[in-house]
Amino acid sequence: MPGENAGLFGQLQQSLGSVIELVRVRLALLGTELGLEKQRLATGLFWGAVAFMSLTVAAVLICGFVILLLWDGYRLAAVGVLALLFLGAGLYLLQVAQRRLGAGSNLFSASLTELERDRTSFTANAPHEPR
Repeated sequence: MPGENAGLFGQLQQSLGSVIELVRVRLALLGTELGLEKQRLATGLFWGAVAFMSLTVAAVLICGFVILLLWDGYRLAAVGVLALLFLGAGLYLLQVAQRRLGAGSNLFSASLTELERDRTSFTANAPHEPR
């Protein structure tokens, strides 16, 4: 019977090795997804900052142009209308940002899908106890 115990122990060791390898692969997938998300966020923040600076300069120049154009008769009206336009745009963009941040993220969705497949696979292959 010692061969039977060694076979059982060997099979248990092999199963444990398979589980460890499965966890290692899933952690590697998780790390890859985290790296991709970090890169996506950094790129988005960079281009967002560049766009913000460009739009800020453009807005200042447009405001200056409109105020100088209407300097003789309507300079106060021009400043008031431009201020209201920027206030409205700022409030609208603030709402858009709040909706986007409230929607959540699909970070680690591939990892979660794979882990769910693994769980389903293990529970389907597990021996059921008779009732």
